[in-house]
Amino acid sequence: MVTVSHLVKKIVDDRPLLVEGIQQGIISFGGLAEQLIPQLEQELGKKVKESAVVMALRRYADTLQKPTKSQRFDFNSEIMMKTGLCDVCVVKSPTIFSKLKSIYAMVDYQRGDVLNVIHGNNEVSIVTNEKYEEKLMKELHGEKVINKKSGLVGLSLNYGKEFYTTPGILSTIIRKLSWENVNIFEIVSTMTELTFVISDKDAIRGYNALQRLIKNE
Repeated sequence: MVTVSHLVKKIVDDRPLLVEGIQQGIISFGGLAEQLIPQLEQELGKKVKESAVVMALRRYADTLQKPTKSQRFDFNSEIMMKTGLCDVCVVKSPTIFSKLKSIYAMVDYQRGDVLNVIHGNNEVSIVTNEKYEEKLMKELHGEKVINKKSGLVGLSLNYGKEFYTTPGILSTIIRKLSWENVNIFEIVSTMTELTFVISDKDAIRGYNALQRLIKNE
């Protein structure tokens, strides 16, 4: 049986900024209850008391405050920032794979240059330094370009292997960035490394948000 508590949890869970606000104690349960009542009544098909919604929100808040495995995770890490990046997204094709070899070869890794190739089901995104953008586009000649964006920054974090096996880590970090209104263009993830590709205009806010997470502020 669907209850007010179940629906409140579902609605709030679908809105990361609300979760963050409740965790920080800056959300008025009464005000939020008024906003949720119309949706709750529509889904339940009956009238809902504000007091019942407020109580459900308080109980939900209590569960957020209880320490969980993800909340006990040690976020301590060095934040590395790479500026002057570009992101090119193309449709995956048989010819794109033959071009990747020369694309990999054009980057000077010893100088700290960046090249991330992200394979989706139907698309391939390539993140690299802006100085290679012209060469990259020549290599991609004949491919269908979906989007090309420059003026990007990569914020990278390094963790131990527990990052890979601890649930909720990625969502926690994304909520921190979303709370600061930082738009994420790409996420590059390996077993112990995590990189967010964002706009250079969001670089300082993004860096500070991650810094506060690391310091557990």
